[in-house]
Amino acid sequence: MFEEQIARYEKELQEKVIPFWETHGIDREYGGYFTCLDRDGSVYDTTKYMWMQWRIVYMFGELYLSDYRQSRWLEIARRGFDFLYAHGRDTEGSYYFALNRKGEPIIAPYSIFSDCFAAMGAAVLYRATREKLYRQAAESAMNRYLVRMDHPKGRWDKSLPARTVYRSFGQDMMLANLGLLMNTCLKTEEYSAILANVAATVPTRFRHPTLGILFENVCPDGSFDLDSCEGRMLNPGHALEAMWFLLQYHDQMHSGIESIAPIADLVKATLAFGWDREYGGIFYFMDALGKPHLELQWDMKLWWVHCEALIASLYAYKMTRDPAFLEWFRRLDAWTWRHFPDAEYGEWFAYLNRRGEPSHLLKGGKWKTFFHLPRCLLTSLRLMKEMK
Repeated sequence: MFEEQIARYEKELQEKVIPFWETHGIDREYGGYFTCLDRDGSVYDTTKYMWMQWRIVYMFGELYLSDYRQSRWLEIARRGFDFLYAHGRDTEGSYYFALNRKGEPIIAPYSIFSDCFAAMGAAVLYRATREKLYRQAAESAMNRYLVRMDHPKGRWDKSLPARTVYRSFGQDMMLANLGLLMNTCLKTEEYSAILANVAATVPTRFRHPTLGILFENVCPDGSFDLDSCEGRMLNPGHALEAMWFLLQYHDQMHSGIESIAPIADLVKATLAFGWDREYGGIFYFMDALGKPHLELQWDMKLWWVHCEALIASLYAYKMTRDPAFLEWFRRLDAWTWRHFPDAEYGEWFAYLNRRGEPSHLLKGGKWKTFFHLPRCLLTSLRLMKEMK
């Protein structure tokens, strides 16, 4: 069923994506990684953004644990951990947002997602080695993430009391993935209650009752704010990523169709709503009522959104065998591979305009690194092989 795609995805992962980052992304002088890479892999900025750094640790750890295992990938992940663990935390244990090349902090730890990705990277290393330090680091970062969820930016929050408060979809989305990863890697059930709660509440808490799609922000009382851009904001990539996290959870729990069906329905609704009927591809941001969006890049086509859509459609097909999801996967696969890969230098372009033409030629930066693409290729390969 997927023979051609499996061969193509394996070749892309092993011959294009991994070699690009192994060749250009490792700082062998100071430690850590270069993530601001131009089209040809040359470094255009040496700032070390913590999200991107820890995601590389995580990804090389996952690859080491995969069917494509190479011993050097574990060493790449270890060296990254050593640099980040030594230089990356403030006195409370939260990870900074960015360091300079030498490892000196340059941006405060205002984002709890630095802690999130630190927990992921350390947890995978513990699974690979069973070394106690990695477990301690993973649990510490996870605890910081949980403690900060209700006030994530802490003293760096610029909001004033009159501003509308929202519950952010992104925090719960990452908790669905993080909790399952921690349980699996640390061989614990400590996060099972959190996982069960997220799995039960996310598909209902953020789903608008009449529009049937997932909102990025809801009010603390569970109501929806349709009078502001922030309240009407949709992020199809986030929604699809979260839904495959939940499908993965139910897959491991061997849940029945009654638990899976509502999630699959949200995948289908998100793909239908987010698909650009004129040019193809999935929009970056959307307004639930079709009103103007404050984000000027709303109609761009981003690599990570399409990576998450590919996984979500495959996972939904695996769990339901609904042919509509197979059709979506084939449509997404065709559009994504026609527009994002760079045949000349390898790796993928990150940012396309609405028509699907590259607007930026970089291969890595403040928000793109060795993460969404290799995770998509690796996860999609696993799912396709399971369905052969």
